[in-house]
Amino acid sequence: MQLRPWDVVVVGGGCSGLATALDASARGYRTLLVERGDFTGGTSSRSTKLIHGGVRYLRQGQVGMVYGALRERHRLWKNAPHLVNDLRLIVPAYRAWERAWYGTGLKVYDALARGRGLGSSRLLSRRACLSRVSTLRGRKLRGGVLFHDGQFDDARLGWALIRTAISLGCAAINYAEAVGLLESRGRIKGVRVRDLIGGREWEARGAVVVNAAGPFADSVLRMDEPRQDPSVVLSRGAHIVVSSAFLPGDSAVLVPSTDDGRVLFAIPWKGHVVIGTTDVPVDAPSREPVPGEAEVDYLIDHAGRYLTRPITRPDILAAWAGQRGLMAAGTGQNTAALSRGHSVSVSRRGLVTVTGGKWTTCRKVAQDTVEVASDVGGLSPTHTRTATLRLHGYSIRRDVHDPWRVYGNEAEAVRALEEADPALGALMHPSLPYRLTQAAWAARNEMAVRVEDVLARRTRALFLNARAAAAAAPAVARVMARELGHGRGWADGEVRAFRQLARRYVCE
Repeated sequence: MQLRPWDVVVVGGGCSGLATALDASARGYRTLLVERGDFTGGTSSRSTKLIHGGVRYLRQGQVGMVYGALRERHRLWKNAPHLVNDLRLIVPAYRAWERAWYGTGLKVYDALARGRGLGSSRLLSRRACLSRVSTLRGRKLRGGVLFHDGQFDDARLGWALIRTAISLGCAAINYAEAVGLLESRGRIKGVRVRDLIGGREWEARGAVVVNAAGPFADSVLRMDEPRQDPSVVLSRGAHIVVSSAFLPGDSAVLVPSTDDGRVLFAIPWKGHVVIGTTDVPVDAPSREPVPGEAEVDYLIDHAGRYLTRPITRPDILAAWAGQRGLMAAGTGQNTAALSRGHSVSVSRRGLVTVTGGKWTTCRKVAQDTVEVASDVGGLSPTHTRTATLRLHGYSIRRDVHDPWRVYGNEAEAVRALEEADPALGALMHPSLPYRLTQAAWAARNEMAVRVEDVLARRTRALFLNARAAAAAAPAVARVMARELGHGRGWADGEVRAFRQLARRYVCE
């Protein structure tokens, strides 16, 4: 099978690939996106759920990067108000100098936002800190600083990028793996794609190919240049999820520097609390990374230093990890010290590769990537439209407690499914905030073809409570089988596969 020639072929359906496909489509380029798994199935659904400028990078002197990220934070907040909201974070101070030191740094952070802030930072007394976070450890607490950043649902934002790109003419295909590169007259002019659902292979030819495979970028690069030096350094972030009883309320806690210099977050998210940190170097990419035992112990130990209620392993509802591909700049690096900036490179035969970046800056990463790609592919130059482009589902509702909020202006259509079939109104599981309606909607309208797609990314059940998600799998499989025309054998196989996956998210 050979499709029409494309202008831009993008390999990789994480945040950089999705944003690149959107930017290219918005410029009028015929664009194809292929992803070997599900969209955002890797690192891009396993972030710390923050749209932020990167306050900790001020300490490293990366003022320009922070300024740019704050500008992009504001753009995302404006373009996707149904998915990005304001989050109040508290930095506790346990030593006399910390309150003034952190307060000064966060005023600089406010100033860099230049009127695009989500709220001004301010000093808090000890009493005010404990009023906002009742479970914050009070012994030796000197007060703290409150500041604002953005919070979001990463997988749902990814879906908004896909749907927006599709509305502009992009063809996006999940479970389609790029297994080889196509050459014409010494230049890379397309990819060979394998359909991982149906098993067919076909060619997609285009003026330019963009490698946006994130942690797996080097594997695509080596299809072009087998002896290619590593272009990315891998870093793993680990997270655990616990009940909101450990951090009641709607304020997060940020610890700017733990024993080894990393940042620790404790963040309310979807009625639960995500506790995480980043920057453990790893040697090789994994499709299903898991936090190591030492990382879980690290999170439990450090959270216990700041929260009055100790966390034990049985309290952990889910544990998960993501890998980021950071720009390589040598060997033996401390990944905490590497730049979160991005790089766009072009190989001798014209393969465009983007590395680095993060969710907050994905729009700018895509803009830079498409500008390089259009030049390499000889496409008609045109300006980006994405700075003010409203994303699919755009709605000004910002009620973070509304479980339907992530559907934006489609929320009423999703709910209408329950009127047609009241059985779909049942909860997937009593411990999860999701209904079977959402499984039906995902199968009909959101390219979900596996139970994992629904329970991990169209909803976030797996990331909130792995055991409950596993228990919900049979009901979700039955709904999907009916919607997709599969039999009982398919449903049983999907349940087995999902429960095997869910065991990796359970912390014994």
